[in-house]
Order: sequence, then structure tokens, then C-alpha cells
Amino acid sequence: MDAALLAATCDAGPGDRVIEAGCGVGGALLAAAARRPGSRFHGVERDPQAAELARGNAALNKMSDRVEITTGEVEVGFRALDLPVFDAAMSNPPFFDDPGALRAPSPAKTGAWMADGGLAAWTGFLLKAVREGGSITIIHRADRLADILALLAPKAGSFKVRPIQPFADAPAKRVIVRAIKTGKAPLVLFPALVLHERDGGHHSAAAEAIFRGEADLGW
Repeated sequence: MDAALLAATCDAGPGDRVIEAGCGVGGALLAAAARRPGSRFHGVERDPQAAELARGNAALNKMSDRVEITTGEVEVGFRALDLPVFDAAMSNPPFFDDPGALRAPSPAKTGAWMADGGLAAWTGFLLKAVREGGSITIIHRADRLADILALLAPKAGSFKVRPIQPFADAPAKRVIVRAIKTGKAPLVLFPALVLHERDGGHHSAAAEAIFRGEADLGW
């Protein structure tokens, strides 16, 4: 669900280049590429097996000509990849950076849940990855919103924040943050996206349209 929401925020234009930090097997990356057929995409993934699956998924979806995957460590930094800067960057960083707070589903999935270098390493990577005026989009836990804003603020601004609520009467569990490198505009808090109705937990009409690819989660 997080991958689908992140992909729906991608508003890259024709010819724009977009990088995803921690692309896994390509769920968000390929969904964004499907939504934006005129743009080019580059995923970075630390797990060689997941990176190879992402390449295979791009090939199966006939996107290899504009979707590229690099095996690399976000914690090492963007410059180590020796790539030109991008127009936009997006990421769903690991939700935890404290091993004592994590109960991963299995040891094999710890890397997807645990940010070895902390959230600072991921925001630092994204800030280096985009040109001045480029966009950074992050989906993360709602309780890390203050940390995300503080980490991005020294070099980015023009923040746009959209809460993601499981129900209309429940607190947000996720938040999507959009920032512009060197942006100076005031922060904008968008209306929340409500995922489910209370009548049996069905998706809301807005969420259903996003998940079916019929609507974007625009800014």
C-alpha cells in the first residue's frame, strides 16, 4: 500500500529523471513509471537479489529502456554512485533505526525495516540526489514527521504534507512529505487521504481510485 501511494505522488514530466532510494523489487518504481511513461527512472537497492528481481520485473513490464536499477548502499551516500543529479527523488525509507524497537517479520527482512544509518542517512542521500529546484518525496510513519522536516530543512523547503489516515475518525499512521531543494515557500498541510470506510473496512472511493491507477495523489 505504501508503495502504491508513493507511486501515485510522482508527477514527473516528460524527460524528467526520477530516482528511488531503496527500491526493493521495484513496486513503487515500476508503478510510478507506468503512471509517467515519458519519464525515466532509476532505482537503488542494497540487496543484490531484490535488485535483480527489480531488473527482471522491469523487463517483464517492457520498461527496461527507461528503468534502470543500481545495486548500492544508501548509507554510503549518493556521490558514491557516480550518477548525475536527478529532477526528482522518492523513497519509502525503513521505518526503524533503533534495533531495540524492532520486531522484524524475519531476519531476512531486517534490511527493509531497519535503517542502519538512521533516517538522516536517507534524507542526506535524497538531498544530494536532486538538482536545485528538484523534488523529494518521502512516505513514512506519521510520528516521524518532525524528524523528516528537521532533517530536510537545512537544504530544502516549500514543504507539502499529506496525512494518510486508516479511517476518517482515526489518527494518521502514515505521512507523505514533499520538499523542494532550496525551496522557500511556506509549508502547506493538505487534506488527509482516508483509506478505509467503517462499513467492513472497504477502501474509500478516493483510495480505490488511486490503487486502481485511475487517479493520482496530486500536489
